[in-house]
Amino acid sequence: MMRISVVLILIFIFSNSYSQDSTYAERLGYPKGARVVILHVDDVGMSYDSNEGAIQAMEKGVANSCSIMMPCPWVPQFAHYMKQHANVDAGLHLTLTSEWSEYRWGPVAGKQNAPGLVDNEGAMWRTVPEVVQHASADEIEKEIRAQLDRARTMGIQPTHLDTHMGTLYATPAFLERYIKVGIENKIPLMFPGGHDSIISKQMSMPPAQVQMLRQLGKQIWSSGLPVLDDLYNETYSWTVPKDSSADDKKLQAWKTRKYIEAIKQLKPGVTMLIMHCTATSEIFPYISDSGPVRKGDLLVMLNPEFKKALQDEKIILTTWRELMQRRTERMK
Repeated sequence: MMRISVVLILIFIFSNSYSQDSTYAERLGYPKGARVVILHVDDVGMSYDSNEGAIQAMEKGVANSCSIMMPCPWVPQFAHYMKQHANVDAGLHLTLTSEWSEYRWGPVAGKQNAPGLVDNEGAMWRTVPEVVQHASADEIEKEIRAQLDRARTMGIQPTHLDTHMGTLYATPAFLERYIKVGIENKIPLMFPGGHDSIISKQMSMPPAQVQMLRQLGKQIWSSGLPVLDDLYNETYSWTVPKDSSADDKKLQAWKTRKYIEAIKQLKPGVTMLIMHCTATSEIFPYISDSGPVRKGDLLVMLNPEFKKALQDEKIILTTWRELMQRRTERMK
């Protein structure tokens, strides 16, 4: 098994410039210049409303992938759903924080095995900097493996791994363990290792950091896993206008315009577009004040206008399952 060491990551940062001759989409057999997109719903399992939103977005709308927060209390319901819907493209939203005020969860590995992941309420830390301050890379790996083990125990074979709140990108040591577990288990990783046109602007990345992502992308690809060309992770930060937050029609219209603008920005290659579709009930405000943002995502996925925009822009939709199938075919 290939191991990406922290030292190697630091070497990559200062390595010579790297130019990619083709997109990972082309390497996976898509036409040259194709814009291939995963419409991905995060935070499944966080709440009943989160599960219902994801299911509606995928069954009635155009979303086609999701990931599950294994430490959260509503995971069993979605696991039961998956037993009846075996083709759902569901990965693990590897969760190392518990960010809400009154609604908390702890590590699957338990406090005794990962004490650095636990705050004074017995839950995971609320913020990424707190995780970085208190948790070791060994504890991070233990928790990743515990979440994967729980998923498999419940009959879930994840199509991919990604990271809640970006915690696993927070340090080279955390990133190393994330990549290590993915490669070892032959599970695709959410990792933007291509041209990174959108994510580099969104995150204000310096050239050296983009270079590091591209070099690590090459290593992940060489291990037999697919790699993203880009990642769109801005939808959660869009501020919903006050006159739209309580009006579904206005919310749907406003956020659909934002999504259409977003897909028009996408460059050729495989891009994962992240959203948080939620069928918010009267209970959700007791969890989070992000209800309008999340409900807006669901309304967009259900909107025929957005489906038409995808067709007009000639967007090819794909899933993590398909990407891995294509990558495996090219290993033969």
